[in-house]
Amino acid sequence: MSKPAEHDLTGLKCPLPVLHARRLLRAITPPATAVFLVDDPKAPADFASFCEITGWQLVSDEASTGTARRLTLRLTE
Repeated sequence: MSKPAEHDLTGLKCPLPVLHARRLLRAITPPATAVFLVDDPKAPADFASFCEITGWQLVSDEASTGTARRLTLRLTE
């Protein structure tokens, strides 16, 4: 299995990271994994809410470089 692409959404402020992610995720068919690099402190909560209503799962929220976070989402169905 290949490593999922990492989408850099740093520099974007709420709600733009999750809106950009939603646009990118529309083109993905399950099963799929997507990784997003964000630096807005509100982004992890926004992504968690997004996942609750779309069927995606937030499977990982890890510290990255500086203030950035690496969020990994998965869609199984």
